[in-house]
Amino acid sequence: MKFQRLAFILAIIFSNSFTYAQRFGGGEANPKLRTNKQALSHFQDNRFGMFLHWGPVTLRGVEIGWSRGTAVPIADYDELYKEFNPVLFDADAWIKTVKAAGMKYIVITTKHHDGFCLWDSKFTDYDIMSTPYKKDIVKELAVACKKYGVDFGIYYSLADWHHPDYATRYGGDPRPVKSSKMSRYVTYMKNQLKELIENYDPTLIWFDGGWEECYTHEIGMDLYAYLRNLKSNLIINDRIDKAITGIEEKKYDNPEKYAGDYETPEQRIGAYNVNEPWETCMTICQQWSWKPNDTMKGLETSLLTLSKVAGGGGNLLYNVGPMPDGRFEKRQTDMLLEMGKWLDKNGEAIFKTQGGPYEPTSDFVTTRKDTKIYLHILNKALSGITLPIPENVKINKIVNLDNGKSIAFDVVNNTIKLQLVPSISIPYIIEIETNTNTKGLRTIKRNLY
Repeated sequence: MKFQRLAFILAIIFSNSFTYAQRFGGGEANPKLRTNKQALSHFQDNRFGMFLHWGPVTLRGVEIGWSRGTAVPIADYDELYKEFNPVLFDADAWIKTVKAAGMKYIVITTKHHDGFCLWDSKFTDYDIMSTPYKKDIVKELAVACKKYGVDFGIYYSLADWHHPDYATRYGGDPRPVKSSKMSRYVTYMKNQLKELIENYDPTLIWFDGGWEECYTHEIGMDLYAYLRNLKSNLIINDRIDKAITGIEEKKYDNPEKYAGDYETPEQRIGAYNVNEPWETCMTICQQWSWKPNDTMKGLETSLLTLSKVAGGGGNLLYNVGPMPDGRFEKRQTDMLLEMGKWLDKNGEAIFKTQGGPYEPTSDFVTTRKDTKIYLHILNKALSGITLPIPENVKINKIVNLDNGKSIAFDVVNNTIKLQLVPSISIPYIIEIETNTNTKGLRTIKRNLY
């Protein structure tokens, strides 16, 4: 077994973990550990990425991780890897679709809560090399991302309901936890994460699964310090720690106390926040992993979501669940390609922008870049709009971004008055060119317009 072959290495790294805990206090964040501003700014500029939930569970068409012991008996679930043989997987084809959709980065589930690893790991046999496929999925994706200029990110679950030392059971797993030892499991995680960083060089790690009692704030702080020292410009989400802001509408009491570089609202659009980075993760269909005939969101809904997220100051990580044979569903690919066509014309209003300066409404959101403010119209029936002009700003011209045609406007009492023609498609973008850099403009509250 791979565990036994590397017992000596595990012991050494485990002992080093205490050095990290002592060095960084084990509970208080060291601001110097935060990722560098350039890396975080690049992450925010990307705005749009693809989440990928995939593994042997696609053979049953049920949810990844959570179906172990519920929809699928544990004995059956844990044997699915022996049938997993995605012979039509093509990393280049995946990343070409990502590029054509206008997406700038991916995040692939290297290990979900079920513990199965999509890469060739030295620390477990429960991995892709033990399947009939026997090819390193993560490696192929990392290579393809580099080839096509897409940022490569990995998802890694802090929970592992398969590993004997993870001190929580799920789905009616009958194994006792008294013999489990979280310190050994933490060492296992560190070894795997170091392996992923050194062998695949991800730009970000998307953690999940840290809500259970056996995973503590101290473990999260120590792991954050450990990873930050392995790669200083690594982007790490907030779920590495206990104070996640994803599923629950919960804010940090003190951001300096917790680990993580950005917030992760899940299956909802995050609140307007142009001061702190955040990323909405959302499914294209209803389920994270592939499900036959799953209900899919349409193009208009998808584009509205993208505009609303960007207008609020966040990124959109849009999830695709590949099929068991390794392909994307054609209907999902077709919809993503249509999003890419829209971005070909309107991408300047999404990428490398800030949210605002106007707070979002149900009728519109705004983004900004350089001397321009982009007005994303969300309401097909909207026939006119009046907006206060930001202080010390002069409006030079206003055009429809899609066709470049000028839009007439009036300036009355320091407001812009626009007449709009109801549209058959939304969102559409109106570009407002000003005489100043819009980056430093203050947020204009909704009650002012």
